[in-house]
Amino acid sequence: MVTDHRKLPRRRGEALHAAIYQATLDELAEVGYTGLTMERVAERARASKASLYRRWPSRIELVMEAVYSSLPTPESSPDTGNLRDDLVAMLSRTAQALSGPAGEAMRGLLGEALRSESPLSAMRRSTQGVGRKMMEEVVRRAVERGEVDPRDVTPRRLDTGQALLRHHFLFQGTPIPDSLVVEIVDEVLVPLLKRR
Repeated sequence: MVTDHRKLPRRRGEALHAAIYQATLDELAEVGYTGLTMERVAERARASKASLYRRWPSRIELVMEAVYSSLPTPESSPDTGNLRDDLVAMLSRTAQALSGPAGEAMRGLLGEALRSESPLSAMRRSTQGVGRKMMEEVVRRAVERGEVDPRDVTPRRLDTGQALLRHHFLFQGTPIPDSLVVEIVDEVLVPLLKRR
C-alpha cells in the first residue's frame, strides 16, 4: 500500500533534503543506479515527485548530491599523528565508500557519461575535488610536523592514492582489500611524499 505523502506532516529545507538523500542512498543500495527512479526515491522519502524535480532536474544531479553529502569532508580527515597512518585511515574510508552506495552511483554515472557528455560535465562540476582536498589536509599536517618537505608536494602526488583506488574499483571491483590500501600507502604514497 502506497502512503499518500500529502497526508503526512510537511517537511521542508534540510529535513526534507536529508530524507531524500537517505532514500536515494537506500535505493542505490537496494536496486543499484540503473534501477533507481525519481518516483521510487520520492515514495521512499515520503515526498512528492515535484519536490524532487524542483531541486534536481534529473537523477544524475540527485544521485551525485546525495552521494557527496554522505562522504567524509576534508575537515574530518584522519589525524593520527603521523603521515602513514593518516593515509591508511583516509584511503580505507575511500575504499569503504566505494564498496557502498557511492561506488554503485559512480559505476552508473560513468556508464551514462560514456554515452553522453552532459553527465560527465555534471560529474566534474559536482566532485569538487573532495579526495584531493582530503589529501591536502592530511599532507598539510605532515608538513607542519616536519614529516614532509613542502617541495615534494605536487598535485599529481596528491591525486595518486585516490587514482589507484579508483582504478582498482573500476577494473577489479569491490570490496577493496585492506592490504591494497596498505600497499598503496607504503609502496607509493609515503615514498613519493618523503623523498628528501
